[in-house]
Amino acid sequence: MFRRIIFQTILFSFLFLSVLLWSVPDNSSDARGPVFVIPVNEEITPFLVIFLKRSILKAEAAEASLVIFELNTFGGRVDSALEITSLIGSVHWTDTVAYITSGPGGTGVSWSAGALISFSCDKIYMDAGTSIGAAAPVYQSPEGMVMAEEKTVSAVRGQMAALAEKNGYPPSVALAMVDQDIELYEVETEDGLFLMTLDEISALERMSGTELTEGKLVSAAGKLLTLTAGEMEKYGVSEATLSGAVDLYEQLSVNQDALVILEKTNADWIIAFLSSAAVASLLVMVGLVALYMEITSPGFGFPGTIALICFAVVFASSTLIGNLGSLELILFMLGVILLLVEIFLIPGFGITGVSGIILILLSLVLTRQDFIIPEFSWQWDLFRRNLLFVSLSLVGSLALIGVLMITLPHSHLFGRLVLKSESPPPAVKEESEEKEIETGDRAVTLTDLRPVGKADFSGQVMIVQTEGDYIERNTEVRVIRREGLRIVVKRG
Repeated sequence: MFRRIIFQTILFSFLFLSVLLWSVPDNSSDARGPVFVIPVNEEITPFLVIFLKRSILKAEAAEASLVIFELNTFGGRVDSALEITSLIGSVHWTDTVAYITSGPGGTGVSWSAGALISFSCDKIYMDAGTSIGAAAPVYQSPEGMVMAEEKTVSAVRGQMAALAEKNGYPPSVALAMVDQDIELYEVETEDGLFLMTLDEISALERMSGTELTEGKLVSAAGKLLTLTAGEMEKYGVSEATLSGAVDLYEQLSVNQDALVILEKTNADWIIAFLSSAAVASLLVMVGLVALYMEITSPGFGFPGTIALICFAVVFASSTLIGNLGSLELILFMLGVILLLVEIFLIPGFGITGVSGIILILLSLVLTRQDFIIPEFSWQWDLFRRNLLFVSLSLVGSLALIGVLMITLPHSHLFGRLVLKSESPPPAVKEESEEKEIETGDRAVTLTDLRPVGKADFSGQVMIVQTEGDYIERNTEVRVIRREGLRIVVKRG
């Protein structure tokens, strides 16, 4: 009966996870491949990162010929925006377009973190009446909105410059949206009208051998640069100023029958919920506690099933957002194996057990990020945050284990977790109640203690453990202390 319950629980878990997957519409009839439109019409948050990551994976699986990011946002979290720029920057298999729209219900802007995302795309198109800029990171304080610390500003400034250089945008324009100390002037050259700093104007004069005259001051010191759609086109930053989505599709020669317009579904909300820090932390904590209880209990039972379900959900949600690889699974399994070896084969608790715990924690950290070794400052910040998240989950699980060790011996619900004899030996007189094991009580080992095993306390069979010593079966032992469920014994 119990095995059937375990089987049904595991089967239900796999069925539940499978419904989170949905198929990408088949547009194979278009020789060029489908064109994916991914909306970014909300505040930039970690939930949006998960949606965009899944959307990009779907576009890649469908061999999309173009990915359009429809932008309409005031911005949001800087770390999420930097992660999104990394995602878009990793799209090497097709072209990407940032389309700042003025559609119904929108604000017609791509400010702050939205500007970062726009410059991470290969091309920028803007509807008439929209604007972009003001990308300096700020935060809310009791005195109002204030500029973030220099470390954060520097990271955003460097990323904006890198994106501009990579995708062929004027770096000074991108920097002026982040750094309020940069001044930009209009300069007319043979190739058109541009925005430049005084240093850039001087450098161009030396290269061309002609004297240039700066025009009006567009971005003054102390102000962040924000440009309208017309200005972006006039200064050669955007490709064109549009009158709507249909105009964009005509400009890009996109067959509207090949469009795949993605929207958030229930599956996206479920995955975002399961991947959130609070839920993932709870799953990891419960999984670690259940794993400990299963390892220290005989056979395979309810705690092992709970641990399997918790870690299956953690790894499955990581898979669905593209963070899980074979390395994470290998590290996790290797960590569990090392823990089992430490508990059952090697006396004491040493480097094998510590290594197992470290590998398990590292695998859980890697499930929350799509890189292994951090390269950029924002990746280091994300890695430290993920490490803190897993460490707090470990601390919480240790605290929960301590509480359970105190409360479980007195709980009728979990009393089955303590192995007791079903019937006393013939030589022992039956008692109406089992004796409470106390310090000083003696027993005879029924199995080898490695360091965990079984001992007979005058007819009561209990799980005991040593302080690391190996004790053979049929050896008399004595209880030296009781710690909740743990009964610690030694020879004699």
